[in-house]
Amino acid sequence: MNTEFESEFNALVETFAEMVTGSRSPELVEKIKVWSIYNHIHKTMPALASHWNQDHPESRAVIRSLFEEVRAMHLELKEKNKSTNPEE
Repeated sequence: MNTEFESEFNALVETFAEMVTGSRSPELVEKIKVWSIYNHIHKTMPALASHWNQDHPESRAVIRSLFEEVRAMHLELKEKNKSTNPEE
């Protein structure tokens, strides 16, 4: 892939991370990448995700924790936005 595409795609992922969680820190962007890929696999190929979960229970726990973290951050951001924009 070319450098320009990588730069533009990374900017897209950073913006997505910020819109979902309210942060675009490098650590959180990496978490969002993992979260997004696993979420896509889980929705499009549930048998593959299930098989992987059975073979890797420790990693499944890490993914579960990551999903809970992202969900909590997203709900916190939504609540914060709701309180600053009550008409929405």
